[in-house]
Amino acid sequence: MKKILTILLLVCSLQIQAQNISYVKTASSWYIIYDSSGKKTGSVSASLGELVGYGSEFLVLRKGSWYILYDSKGRRLRGLSRSSIGEVIAVSGNTFTSRLGSWIYVWSKEGKKLSSHYAK
Repeated sequence: MKKILTILLLVCSLQIQAQNISYVKTASSWYIIYDSSGKKTGSVSASLGELVGYGSEFLVLRKGSWYILYDSKGRRLRGLSRSSIGEVIAVSGNTFTSRLGSWIYVWSKEGKKLSSHYAK
């Protein structure tokens, strides 16, 4: 019985944490974040930057020479300078891709470099 209860608690906690982004709506001066059931999970003020893109787990805003990453609840994850990562060219799932000079980089939603390759 104790094992079943532990498993149920684990499953419930995973479902609560896994709030995937399905849609981000621009409403006046806010970016409203929705999950796949249409429930609002969070929001980010548009004054914090221009929406570059979003994946299933985070969104990317650009403000001046910075990219700022936010989670599905609208909490700031990390800021990255454009001079160090280049131009963000795609956001998908829990990663984003940038181009800096002749190089393509793939980054995690936490802002850690996952891979790079030369762009021919």
